Amino acid sequence: MQTTVTRRTVTRRTAVRGAAVLGAAAATAALLPGTASAAPGTTPPQAPGLPELTERKLPTSANGWTIEKEANHVSTVWTRQVAGTGLSVDLRIGDVEEILVHLIRRFHYEVEELPDGDLLGWQEIGGLRTALPESNLASGTAVRIRPGASAKGGLFAHQELVLRDILADCQGVVRWGGDDDEVDESLFYLALGPQDRRVNRLADRLRGWAERPGSGAGTPVDVASPDRRTEASTLARTQRAG
Repeated sequence: MQTTVTRRTVTRRTAVRGAAVLGAAAATAALLPGTASAAPGTTPPQAPGLPELTERKLPTSANGWTIEKEANHVSTVWTRQVAGTGLSVDLRIGDVEEILVHLIRRFHYEVEELPDGDLLGWQEIGGLRTALPESNLASGTAVRIRPGASAKGGLFAHQELVLRDILADCQGVVRWGGDDDEVDESLFYLALGPQDRRVNRLADRLRGWAERPGSGAGTPVDVASPDRRTEASTLARTQRAG
């Protein structure tokens, strides 16, 4: 009889202890983050009074590229050397760099040799007008060549002829501030956004030129040839109209 009572007592204690452990575990789980669950196919209700959570978008310059707060530190903008010129400039690395460096090199070789101080790249957005193309400097997708020569008419006719040929090389990916409503002849910037495949295609084309002797910036070209003049003039009309 004593044995039977002992067995019943142990069984009852075990059951009570097990229930207590389960209850404690459930209470602890309720306090831990990330352990709440909802019925399949449902969304847990949001706490009242809190705004809907949305993806935060980073600020962009006028052409749609992300603005950078600084260069050369946790940034897509870094100081790059412009081969063959002795110049350096802060640019967005990758495709943008490939395109703008090509433009700078051709300008330096064929339009006017640029001394130090006549080439500027990335700038802080605080000193720029955010709604205008100059804001593209803050995303590393623009440069100023001869920054003090922003007014209309700063180039001789033969210089503009070469410049139009350089822009035709860039196939409409780069726009000249001289064609903008508010003229700035020192400004050159990407006219297309980061998702536009034409940016990548042009950069690949320029990389191909760099790998082939006799191609790319520094190679003599006849900017007055009928085909090149036609291409350059067509692009100029298109960009002026835009």
